[in-house]
Amino acid sequence: MDQAPGSPQVGQDGPGAPTCYRHPDRETGIRCTRCERPICPECMVSASVGFQCPDCVRSGSGTGQSPTASRPRTVAGGTVTADPRLFTKILIGINLAFYLVQLSVGNSFTERFELVGQAYLPTLGSVGGVAEGQWYRLLTAMFLHGGYLHIAFNMLSLWWVGGPLEAALGRARYLALYFVTGLAGSALSYLVVAPNQPSVGASGAIFGLFGALAVLMRRLRYDMRPVIALLVINLLLAFRGGIAWQAHIGGLVAGVVAGYAMVHAPRERRNLVQYGTCALVLVAVVVMTVIRTGQLT
Repeated sequence: MDQAPGSPQVGQDGPGAPTCYRHPDRETGIRCTRCERPICPECMVSASVGFQCPDCVRSGSGTGQSPTASRPRTVAGGTVTADPRLFTKILIGINLAFYLVQLSVGNSFTERFELVGQAYLPTLGSVGGVAEGQWYRLLTAMFLHGGYLHIAFNMLSLWWVGGPLEAALGRARYLALYFVTGLAGSALSYLVVAPNQPSVGASGAIFGLFGALAVLMRRLRYDMRPVIALLVINLLLAFRGGIAWQAHIGGLVAGVVAGYAMVHAPRERRNLVQYGTCALVLVAVVVMTVIRTGQLT
């Protein structure tokens, strides 16, 4: 149950970092510029100066506006929603649905939609791959996985990293970030990996979310050591045999670039900078794809 604006806040005056007044289990270093209550990324609403809590925004405190004059916004300018993890849940559901189809149909389905530059597919009896005009593989490979552990680890990572990031960015920006970083990972893998080497997995997009989350945490002045440690561990695991580390690196770099634009874009040109940067990442994806296709044809 939320506390009233004037009531004392648990954990704010005690040892350690203050906790969000709406989510007492979340430590934060950000306070509402109007009432000065601690607020977490999910509760932060971008204001002309700093951030405000949802209660101050709804009441029009200090703005001279009616409660409906402005809608609550996230730190990146997105709309605050009732379920801040909705798209993360949907993405996890899509990945799980694809994996169930893989188990039901078998290798023929995986071979049709996995990322491969140019290779002979015995079950299809023809040459296939991105270089043969099957561009959709750059996208569909993001939703395929190579086993139980592969999809379990990726979906847990998506839930842990994607949920807080979706709450901080808003749904549209989060979805744009997920797909452009995933495509960037696929494109770099296509550019570097041997043409007959297939790869699958959502790791490119997830590493993109890792990169964006690191940028966001730095922007909010949070302790970055946990996310950096987790990122380093994942990068070390990515360089083990049998893992397409190229997709991880591609997604990570794209995530840092797009994430920086998401959380640092100036308020007056926010949409232009944020979506413009995502468009530039897609241009890089097209360039890498065209270069590699030219090498293989």
